[in-house]
Amino acid sequence: MTDQPQPAIVADALTKTFPGVRAVDGLSFNVCAGEIFGLVGPDGAGKTTTLRMLAGIMPPDAGRATVAGFDIVRDPEGAKHALSYMPQRFGLYEDLTVDENIRFYADLFGVKRVEREQRAAQLLQAAGMAEFRKRLAGKLSGGMKQKLGLVCALIHRPRVILLDEPTTGVDPVSRRDFWRILYELIAEGVAILTSTAYLDEAERCHRVALLHQGKLLFCDTPASLKTSMVKGVLSISGPEPRSLRTQLEQAAGISSLVLTGDGLHLVVDSAARRIPEFQALLTNAHLPFDSIQQVAPSIEDLFVDAVSGGGSTHA
Repeated sequence: MTDQPQPAIVADALTKTFPGVRAVDGLSFNVCAGEIFGLVGPDGAGKTTTLRMLAGIMPPDAGRATVAGFDIVRDPEGAKHALSYMPQRFGLYEDLTVDENIRFYADLFGVKRVEREQRAAQLLQAAGMAEFRKRLAGKLSGGMKQKLGLVCALIHRPRVILLDEPTTGVDPVSRRDFWRILYELIAEGVAILTSTAYLDEAERCHRVALLHQGKLLFCDTPASLKTSMVKGVLSISGPEPRSLRTQLEQAAGISSLVLTGDGLHLVVDSAARRIPEFQALLTNAHLPFDSIQQVAPSIEDLFVDAVSGGGSTHA
């Protein structure tokens, strides 16, 4: 029987406290090589603090962690050589061209010229930026700056990549290019830990950890998380969605009700029970509706229900 490979990132009861707030509270998870793992949650969930601890920028108050086999407290410098950390504001030099920024970061990590040129050509092509090599970084759009930051972070072929909300404020096309690069890295056996406040991006990860106020709420694959939701999710469509919302706001069994433009999105205690009740309620109120049907829950449904006190937490 062969031994299981050691995870590329291991976080064990990581804790960090700042005056008046525990930013990270006993956080434990691991990330394997060839995996995209997402830290998902709103501002203040502890995502950035967790990444900064794993990058060796700040020490934890308690707990331990290893990155690429290096203890981040005992040997932070060893860990730094095996990883690449891309903060929310990556340190691009706006008065340098795309090529000059790449060359600068390659020199920092001792990447030889031939390897740098081959790697840069590959990454720029994947990012859709091959034709912008001579453009000043300061003249790039926000999405292109983020993609250039990722290229610079990957130029030395790190074993572990830490990305802090890399797609915040990025246009849809650049976001697609960004994720395409990440997926291509998986084939190289790179471990990717990325944070995001966009719950829809959780669907793109192999596994996700949903965080709230420094605590771990859930940790699993997106598919498993969605099937674990006990409550039902309903979609109600009709020509007068605002009137439907007004009529249903006080109905029993609803823990979340959101207007979606052409209808309503609801989280209820029991779909089987509430569908006929809502049909009767709206019919008696003479409010037209096209359909009331159960739909698959999203990661957002699970997260919102948990933080609003509507669901139990588990890891």
